[in-house]
Amino acid sequence: MPLYMCNSAKGTIDDAAKPKIAADITRIHCDVTGAPPQFVHAFFVEDSPAQPLGDKSAMLFGSIRSGRTDAQKAQIIEEMQASIQTHTGLSRDEIGMITADVPASWVLEGGEIMPEPGEEAEWLAKHGHHAPAE
Repeated sequence: MPLYMCNSAKGTIDDAAKPKIAADITRIHCDVTGAPPQFVHAFFVEDSPAQPLGDKSAMLFGSIRSGRTDAQKAQIIEEMQASIQTHTGLSRDEIGMITADVPASWVLEGGEIMPEPGEEAEWLAKHGHHAPAE
């Protein structure tokens, strides 16, 4: 958690672009929210009915912990759409994105209930991980 699922029309996002977009998703989410990078998960699928494309060529769905501000969510959407645009050549109109808030208590990370936003350092220390350097 957070979990980002990118659905695209077959062949829209080539294999070389996927790790670049995944790295951007991780960086953007962490920069905007302060979450540690090991919490971020990005997956790519093609023509999945689970995240319908509608009239888009690519659709990014982000399931993120509740507690993020509207400004944070808007920044995440703006920057992640820009990443997909940069790495695919799609126009902004061809790229959709939706975020959904999920309570931390509903999600497991490494078999443990996720911490609330802002409580990551304590959670990481308790579970034998090091918090990222600020």
